[in-house]
Amino acid sequence: MSRPRKPKLGQHFLTDTRYRRRIAEAIPLSTDDLVVEIGPGRGALTKLLAERARRVVAVELDPALAEQLERSVRDDPRIEVLQADILSTDLEEICGRNRVEKCFVFGNLPYYITSPILRHLFDFRAAIRAMALVVEREVAERITASPGSRAYGYLSVLTQLYSQPRTLITIPAGAFSPPPKVQSALVSFDMTPRFPDWSRQESERFLDFAKGCFASKRKTLVNNLSRTYPREQIEQGLAEDTRARPRSSPSRLRAEQLALEELAALFRRLAVGVRE
Repeated sequence: MSRPRKPKLGQHFLTDTRYRRRIAEAIPLSTDDLVVEIGPGRGALTKLLAERARRVVAVELDPALAEQLERSVRDDPRIEVLQADILSTDLEEICGRNRVEKCFVFGNLPYYITSPILRHLFDFRAAIRAMALVVEREVAERITASPGSRAYGYLSVLTQLYSQPRTLITIPAGAFSPPPKVQSALVSFDMTPRFPDWSRQESERFLDFAKGCFASKRKTLVNNLSRTYPREQIEQGLAEDTRARPRSSPSRLRAEQLALEELAALFRRLAVGVRE
């Protein structure tokens, strides 16, 4: 008697048909969309996506799952199965051979590799119209967090620099097999950059700067940045931000207290040397 195939690579398969339908209906798809699906697994949502879009390219890392899915959709010309690692997949190439300028990205992301996948997708942001991703609920909270909240950090800045994220649905652990130890959430990403005039190089420099700001969330901005900039220069740069906070001292500010625009202004004062 054969045993059920055990999931690998941190996979949790969406088996609840109600949530499959809810997710498919919540995703802001167009009938003209080319969908790049990350980690289709057994194809629980692949066919539902194909019903609402022009074409689906399902990118599956696991060779056995990719072969199984290929067999199940062999007669459906709307679906292509690509056995590949999304972290090495060229989304511009996929768009090019499907003769579209931009694609829509959907995925049920493995929790342990969510951040690297997001980073890779944002590298191809020019080829992405919008995204909808199932992630760990805690990660969704970090992605959509506002300044001043405990969840606000580098991942919030990264995501909100390149997009406008919004949580659409919370998904219970029981909707998956095997059930994860945490809840999940479906997050949509409107690929509208916060600073559309910034070059790719300037955005990358800002993210390096932001990473330094959040290097240790228990430390103040002055302490985190003092490895790179003179303490006096940091406090002077922060002084303009504290004008709206009369009770705040520049030396006591932490990165999570500053909105994205304030972090960008500090970056321009310190790293770029622009006085505003």
